[in-house]
Amino acid sequence: MLEGAFADKVLMHPTIRPYPQQPQETSGVTLGSDSIYRYSLQESDYPTLTIPDYLFDGEMDFIPPGHYELALSDDWKFFILIQSQQPIAIIPVIKVEEDLSERDRLNDPENKKRLKKEAKQREKINEKRAKAGMPPEKEKIYMEASIEYVPDGRYYLVKYIRGIIKAWGVIKR
Repeated sequence: MLEGAFADKVLMHPTIRPYPQQPQETSGVTLGSDSIYRYSLQESDYPTLTIPDYLFDGEMDFIPPGHYELALSDDWKFFILIQSQQPIAIIPVIKVEEDLSERDRLNDPENKKRLKKEAKQREKINEKRAKAGMPPEKEKIYMEASIEYVPDGRYYLVKYIRGIIKAWGVIKR
C-alpha cells in the first residue's frame, strides 16, 4: 500500500513524468499526414497499384510484388506500369469509360464560378507558399488502382480510376 502511494506521488510530480504531458503534434500537423519538408519529393500524378504476388505471363517472364504507378496512355489503348519512374510493363486496355454526368457537373456555370473562386484562393495561397520557399499546392484528384485474379478466364483484371476516367486492362496468364 505504501509503495503504491509512493509510486503514484513520484509519477504525478510535475518534474518527473515517464510520459509526455501533452500530445506530440505541437504544430497542428498530425503524424503521417502530407510531408511538410521544403525539398521533399513531389507526389505522383498516377494511382498506385499494389501487386501482392508474382505475375507470370505465358513465357514465364514475371513482375515481382511491390508498389507501382499505373499510367494510362494518351490514346487510352494501354496502361504503363512504372516503378521508380522507369516503365516495367505495358498492359492492354479492354474498356474505357468517361463519367459524362461528372463532366456535365464540371461544365455547369454555377460550378465553374465556384471553381474559379477556389482557383483564385489557391493562387493567393501559392503566392504565400512561394515566398516561404514551399512548393505550390495542387488540386487533389481522386485516383485508385487495383488488380484481381479472375480464375475462370485465367487472367488478371486491372482497374484504374483517375478523375472522371475509368479503365480496365487485362494481363493474360
